[in-house]
Amino acid sequence: MVSEENETEMKRRSVLTLLGSMSLLACSRTPVAFNGIDITGAKYASDFQLRGHDGKEYSLASFKGKYLLIFFGFTQCPDVCPTALSRAVHIRKLLADKAEQLQVIFITIDPERDTPELLAQYMKAFDPGFLGLYGDMKKTQEVAADFKVFYQKVPSGSSYTMDHTAITYVFDAQGKIRLALKHEQTAEQCAADLRALMAA
Repeated sequence: MVSEENETEMKRRSVLTLLGSMSLLACSRTPVAFNGIDITGAKYASDFQLRGHDGKEYSLASFKGKYLLIFFGFTQCPDVCPTALSRAVHIRKLLADKAEQLQVIFITIDPERDTPELLAQYMKAFDPGFLGLYGDMKKTQEVAADFKVFYQKVPSGSSYTMDHTAITYVFDAQGKIRLALKHEQTAEQCAADLRALMAA
């Protein structure tokens, strides 16, 4: 007859064996092959403190529980920015019932011209749920540097345009940076990457 003490020890060993098996199973899972660049664990793009076109202050913590698409650009951009935001609209449609888990954020690199009112109009032209963020010149430089985003003013006639990095960053629901989506990726490829993250 098995004593109560031996039975407890046997149960403890069974639980430990089960946990060990689960751990081995988790380690043996095939890594996800993303279309974008997997930058999980990157030591940059750790946070930001910026104001939204709605007048509220935002940081990464403001979006806890949401997946984020973050793109840096400017409202007078002739092609790259409208293309990236149009793609984001398509991505949300492709995500269907998971679309509400995704927040699209547009951070302006041209705070001289991109007023809150202009940002609000620009976001609404694509999706009223998109959020435009801005800071002063110093804050913009700091955030762009932390996200490894290059930008510079380029004279154009009597005005100027902006050269800038055309990468869209993806953050998971815990506020950790996970992917860099290349500008040439299709909406279908981006949506597939987001679905894979959401299922992980």
